[in-house]
Amino acid sequence: MIGSLLRLIAIRPLLSLAILGFPVILLIAVGLLTIMALKFFVFVVVPIVVVVWLLRKLFSNGDGSTSTGPSAS
Repeated sequence: MIGSLLRLIAIRPLLSLAILGFPVILLIAVGLLTIMALKFFVFVVVPIVVVVWLLRKLFSNGDGSTSTGPSAS
């Protein structure tokens, strides 16, 4: 099988590039998308969650409820 693949690459380089190159391009695209998703998570989602958590911590009463909104009692 390896011999036939080498023969295919030697005889038809464009066809072999289409067969062997597509998975490589797909792997590169998946890797880039993963990196972009991780960057989005680290630089956008995590800071928003931290800010919301800090604001809730700062503006909470002592019993864990927030001081904004109508009181239940």
